[in-house]
Amino acid sequence: MSSSDPKARPKPGPWPPAPESSAMPLSTWAKRTGFRPKFSGEANAGDSGQMSQPPRPREPDNQPDLEAGRARPQPQPQPQPAPVVVNGQAGGDKPAAALPPPPTANKEKDQPVKKRRDSDGGAPKSSSPGANRRAAPSSNEQPPPPRRPSRNGEVVDVVNQSTVDEDGFMGRPSHMKYELRDSPGLVPVGFFGFQHYLSMLGSLVLIPLVIVPAMGGKHEDVAAVVSTVLFVSGLTTLLHTFFGSRLPLIQGPSFVYLAPVLAIINSPEFQGLKGNSFKHIMKEIQGAVIIASAFQAILGYSGLMGLLLRFINPVVVSPTIAAVGLSFYSYGFPLVGNCLEIGIVQILLVIVFSLYLRKISIFGHRVFLIYAVPLGLAISWAAAFLLTEAGLYNYKGCDINIPASNIVSEHCRKHISRMKYCRVDTSQALKASPWFRFPYPLQWGTPVFHWKLAIVMCVVSLIASVDSVGSYHASALLVASRPPTPGVLSRGIGLEGLSSILAGLWGTGTGSSTLTENVHTIAVTKVGSRRAVEVGACVLILLSLVGKIGGFIASIPQVMVAALLCFMWAMLTALGLSNLRYSEAGSSRNIIIVGLSLFFSLSIPAYFQQYGISPNSNLSAPSYFQPYIVASHGPFRTPYRGLNYVMNTLLSLHMVIAFLVAFMLDNTVPGSKQERGVYVWSEHEVARREPAVAKDYELPFRVSKFFRWVKWVGL
Repeated sequence: MSSSDPKARPKPGPWPPAPESSAMPLSTWAKRTGFRPKFSGEANAGDSGQMSQPPRPREPDNQPDLEAGRARPQPQPQPQPAPVVVNGQAGGDKPAAALPPPPTANKEKDQPVKKRRDSDGGAPKSSSPGANRRAAPSSNEQPPPPRRPSRNGEVVDVVNQSTVDEDGFMGRPSHMKYELRDSPGLVPVGFFGFQHYLSMLGSLVLIPLVIVPAMGGKHEDVAAVVSTVLFVSGLTTLLHTFFGSRLPLIQGPSFVYLAPVLAIINSPEFQGLKGNSFKHIMKEIQGAVIIASAFQAILGYSGLMGLLLRFINPVVVSPTIAAVGLSFYSYGFPLVGNCLEIGIVQILLVIVFSLYLRKISIFGHRVFLIYAVPLGLAISWAAAFLLTEAGLYNYKGCDINIPASNIVSEHCRKHISRMKYCRVDTSQALKASPWFRFPYPLQWGTPVFHWKLAIVMCVVSLIASVDSVGSYHASALLVASRPPTPGVLSRGIGLEGLSSILAGLWGTGTGSSTLTENVHTIAVTKVGSRRAVEVGACVLILLSLVGKIGGFIASIPQVMVAALLCFMWAMLTALGLSNLRYSEAGSSRNIIIVGLSLFFSLSIPAYFQQYGISPNSNLSAPSYFQPYIVASHGPFRTPYRGLNYVMNTLLSLHMVIAFLVAFMLDNTVPGSKQERGVYVWSEHEVARREPAVAKDYELPFRVSKFFRWVKWVGL
């Protein structure tokens, strides 16, 4: 008879169940550090990343496994002298001596290559709650109850791994293919590294495709900036994995910097530039990014970021990052509407791949989910190419050599403008790009420094640091043995500041920050190996030296760029809101705070931005750039023009308003730690005692021993 038959289930034990053994460690490292959520994804989220209902009275015959988010399978009942107590309930039906051996076959199937054996740094096994592994029981004493397998898989797993859904955002380390210190073979590490960056293609290359044309740059300028972004992203990712937080997080041009950069580009003093306006504006942005990056580096390496962690909680991070994605609604679909038949197809393809076909596996990989963006781009680009070659997109007798402002016919003016977005041969970037190009510092000239631009960027760098706090915690939950200490987080923020200085010197157009979408990529691919990210970064640096690759990316039609950005910004909004899983999302306190933050992040900037659409403003800018030209027309008016610029610009940025409202309310409205969802960080003393944590976060090449006195930026 099947074990699922209610008649065949074992009789439940006494109620309440017997207490757990004192030597039994808590379920997760988060609980071991004192975090016990009610509604959070830490305890109640299934592997789909969605929060379950509030806890209900436990069913004694089928106890749910809080680590996997599903019920434990009941073993086949057999007669036995005494039941074995598992996690405080009579869940076992076999005597202690008849416990099944570890499922080595399943473990070898899930781990095709040999992983490290020193999960705990080679430390002696201990039965204390703080240890990762426990000593094996002797033959004459009863073994401890089985639990979730440790990182090396030596403990009996009570969850059937074949039933684990791999689509979860809140996956557990036991569900990961490769964890932080795992080293796949030479071929797999190259494949997984390239896969990681290919799945992040949209986040890496789309920002240059937006800002460079807005600066007045030509197609070859776009190609050069794309190559520079790839080079700096690979370089800064290597620095971060070696000397930053050491988590497998990709550094690149964050969307956090996009809105202030567009505000700088559309400043009134840059509207009447003649000649090469691209280099002039780029040098201004470089100067602002360098000063703001120095501020961020000081914030991290001075230990101030560790102090700010007391006030930065999931309720603050969630609406702040969500507002970054929501702030570009005026840019997305209005640009897609210039060629609906291509833009709509692009959006639908990405949605179908990422949602409807996400569970389809090819050779063990969920190709459609992992590569939704590049696959959708390739198919829609091929369709546009075929339509162009077939002659469907022709100019119908209109002369394309005449500037649009000089075209008399209204029909030709609109038709040529539409063909600019639909045809795939309007860009000459691929032909104009050289085969080899080495990006070098100060390639656009000496940066120009203005204090008003620098202040705006300093505030934005603080927002980027807040974004990274959520990414560090979420990625550590997936791949590391413990969360980082506040010192490790401060070290990572400090290195992000140094990385942004490099981005400013090379001239990527934005600062460098941890890409929020990276956490979703790790959860989907189940590859959290630091080595794979490092190899992928090396490949990215090599690809950046091939100028034709930058030219190829720069030739992506603009309507497809806008369609991809619609998906990327929607993902960024959802990833920001997903931070609420670490708090009590059903709390009325949190609901009101998040609701007010999001509403005012849209409404207050709308009040400021309406001054940019005044009769005195520059109406030659496209409609989707109108929200970014309020610097000199906003309602904040004093005798000091520089102060007017700073205040009107900052208060017109959605993410700044969301951060200010959420930060103020969350830190003044009373609420318990559990309700607020304070992020859990490891203690310095605990991290130093545990070899596994030390190996996860200590600096390589024995560099740590020279900086042990700097306790606020390390273990």
